[in-house]
Amino acid sequence: MALSDDDAIERLASKVIDRSLPKAEWTHEAHFATALWLLRNRPDLATAVEIREIITRYNEATNKANMDSGGYHHTITLASMRAAAEHLRQNSPDAPLHAVFLSLMASPLGHPDWLLSYWSRETLFSVAARRAWVEPDRTPLPF
Repeated sequence: MALSDDDAIERLASKVIDRSLPKAEWTHEAHFATALWLLRNRPDLATAVEIREIITRYNEATNKANMDSGGYHHTITLASMRAAAEHLRQNSPDAPLHAVFLSLMASPLGHPDWLLSYWSRETLFSVAARRAWVEPDRTPLPF
């Protein structure tokens, strides 16, 4: 799915919310595009409780089990939401969302392993971090 305009990002986020997005399209880019859209357009759904519910239900709808070894990951989700919120704040409120998204993806956050700058692999992929927020063990998040 090309995310080159605001309408495409809105369609993507809507498909995540209504659980109709094909699992193959739930990529690193799609996660951040959805986060940005929610933060800007539906902040009521961008809370820790609501985003957990959205992703957990989405995973279940696409036959992805939410277990200690896969599915929803709370620390990764909250860190990504914080990163997206900070990136959104750094842009004009009227900046086209696709431009904000493209600049985010061109930043270090665009690399799928960006979290490993803050967490060791062992800590980030622990059961504790999957279930609840775990503070970074390498260096604090800057946002």
